[in-house]
Amino acid sequence: MAEQKNTGSVPPENSRSSGIKRRWIMTNMSVVLGILLVLLVVAGVVVTQNYRDSVVSNVQMRADTQAKAINTNAAGSYSIFYEYARQAVQNFADKDLLEMQILDEYGRVMFSSAGLTAGYKPTTTDVSDAFASGGDSTYMGEDRGINDNVVATTSVVRLQNGEIVGAVRFVSSTRLLKARLSQVYMELAAAGLAVTLLIIITNTMFLQSIVNPILQINLLSRKIAGGQLGARLDVRYRDEIGELCETINDMSQELARSEQMKNDFISSVSHELRTPLTAIHGWTETVENALDDPEVAKMGLGIIKSETLRLSQMVEELLDFSRLESGRLKLQMESFDIRGEVYDAVFTYNELLRKQNLTVNYWESEQPITVFGDKNRLKQVYLNILDNAAKYGSAGDSVDIKVYEENGECIVTIRDYGQGIPESELPRVKEKFFKGSAYGRGAGIGLAVCNEIMSLHGGSMDITSETGKGTCVTVKLPAKIQERQK
Repeated sequence: MAEQKNTGSVPPENSRSSGIKRRWIMTNMSVVLGILLVLLVVAGVVVTQNYRDSVVSNVQMRADTQAKAINTNAAGSYSIFYEYARQAVQNFADKDLLEMQILDEYGRVMFSSAGLTAGYKPTTTDVSDAFASGGDSTYMGEDRGINDNVVATTSVVRLQNGEIVGAVRFVSSTRLLKARLSQVYMELAAAGLAVTLLIIITNTMFLQSIVNPILQINLLSRKIAGGQLGARLDVRYRDEIGELCETINDMSQELARSEQMKNDFISSVSHELRTPLTAIHGWTETVENALDDPEVAKMGLGIIKSETLRLSQMVEELLDFSRLESGRLKLQMESFDIRGEVYDAVFTYNELLRKQNLTVNYWESEQPITVFGDKNRLKQVYLNILDNAAKYGSAGDSVDIKVYEENGECIVTIRDYGQGIPESELPRVKEKFFKGSAYGRGAGIGLAVCNEIMSLHGGSMDITSETGKGTCVTVKLPAKIQERQK
């Protein structure tokens, strides 16, 4: 079928994809970035607190350790304390990180690793609190005396008699702490930026994997709407999007096949209607011009009658098909012996089968086989199958018909020994409008209607065939045990 040009307007691709991308960024990305920001802030707070605790702990440990050392080694007298303290300050190795101070009993600086003038009295509260409590005290904040923020710990020193002779004080400026924290904050910010970029890249790739197929699906849908049936999508992903693309491809192919079937059906019906109408028109003129010849008139009227019946049957099939498609086919359900309807159908076609040189071998069960269904519709099924046997079974010598009950089912088999159905066509013989390579009379909806009728009765119609050896149609219905509601 030639493709039709798609005249539908397609909006620009960017305007289509921007909506999904914008919504994704506004929802998913904003939430993710918000969570990331909260995590970075929490991490910054935790790191800051840990560093501060570490600095305070270090200063406290130094002061406590040094105070214990002086109490142990220089508690004999003030002079011993004085000399020991002076040497301890001179030998202090970490003066680049901390300041070590020795205070007298009045809280004034005696010795300082930073070179402070003796007699200077610190202004922070750790000194006064330590002398007041007789133990140690820590201060963190601004030291107005040196105009700097510090962490300071003071521990008192006692002589052996318990007299407070002075104190050891360690001071650390928070400039190093601030510098280290600034570095940590920069590292956290860099990590956050790296994660953000990674999220943007992965989300962009993810969006592309969704938006691009959707755009292709939308474009294909417009092509199909414009008449390009059978167009297909490239399936790049083996996920839900891939399954959707496969489904769209199947739909497109099915629409193309349905369109082809519709065109074939229209062509076939037109041909089937034209043939009997031509015959009727021709013989009407012949009879009109041969009214004085009874033989010719009788033959012509017989053909006109036969072709009229053929037209009537074809129209009835089309009406049945229309009713089935719209769900308006109503069944007149009742209980009856199926053997009678099968026999009537065989009797109706017996003469036609005989003219085709076909012997009818009919066998039915001796016991009644009661079913619950529509007599006329079921008889229509058997008549259609026998009509096919008459058309396509003439290459054989007989038609075998059996009616029996087995395992709670009424089974009717009609077998001919004619040309059979090619294996490639067998799965499609019950499809609507399908006509096989034999191309006999009819519009290709008879078996489709029969199959639908059997489905409405809760039964089935199975067809087996072999080329050159004939065809067997098996029709099954539930045998009546109790009346079933339709």
